[in-house]
Amino acid sequence: MSFEQILAQENAARFRRSVVIAGIVAVIAAAMYLTGLFDAKRFADAWPAVRQLSSEMFPPDFSRFGKWLGPLFDTLAMSIAGTAIAVALSLPLAFFAAANTSPNKALYHVSRFILNLTRSIPELIMGIILVAMVGFGALPGVLALGLHSVGMVGKFFSESIEHVDQKPVEAARAAGASPFQVIWHAVLPQVMPQLADTTIYRWEYNFRASTVLGAVGAGGIGFELIAALRVLEYAQVSAILICILVCVTIVDAIGAFLRRSLK
Repeated sequence: MSFEQILAQENAARFRRSVVIAGIVAVIAAAMYLTGLFDAKRFADAWPAVRQLSSEMFPPDFSRFGKWLGPLFDTLAMSIAGTAIAVALSLPLAFFAAANTSPNKALYHVSRFILNLTRSIPELIMGIILVAMVGFGALPGVLALGLHSVGMVGKFFSESIEHVDQKPVEAARAAGASPFQVIWHAVLPQVMPQLADTTIYRWEYNFRASTVLGAVGAGGIGFELIAALRVLEYAQVSAILICILVCVTIVDAIGAFLRRSLK
């Protein structure tokens, strides 16, 4: 291949990349325009309301802090229990949804469909449905977090499984290992660090998501937050948000510690 041909190929590739980038920028700009991000007047009109709301939120009112401790622990318990449910359901589904470990195509497609289904329903909608089914409290929140997380956790688990080194798998099969033994001895040791990272990340996410579920009566500190918003107690709202921020920071630090410990 001549130098001119190589140069022409590079120019053609550069042109294609430029077209793709320009298309992405155009789509982003159109989305920002359609959602009102370029409406300067609307932002200017909102400024008086922002100042009014800020004056009502500060200083924060921590007078009911003692009554928030229980809901905060409920929120933490919801995030832990929901994550545990998600991992317990996701792990077997992930092996069925991974192309290199699924026993057959039918089970592969069914498992992928289940993961897509649980991932497509927001936890807030699941919370509303489950509150109607099992009543108010932490239980519907735990179930909503767990079932919704199955889709995302299972997806990450299956992708980690699909990217394992096949040499140990082939060696185990050549030695006469059963499918379960292949997974246990050749697949799991390779993916355990990724599975642990995904689990910890999802726990951190579930703690934040569990505060939102309080809006539909699923308990936790989110219920207290919505209650304060309904009676326009913005000073208490800001205090609760600060408490949530502190808890999220602590959970993030615990997650970082667990990641270091499991390496």
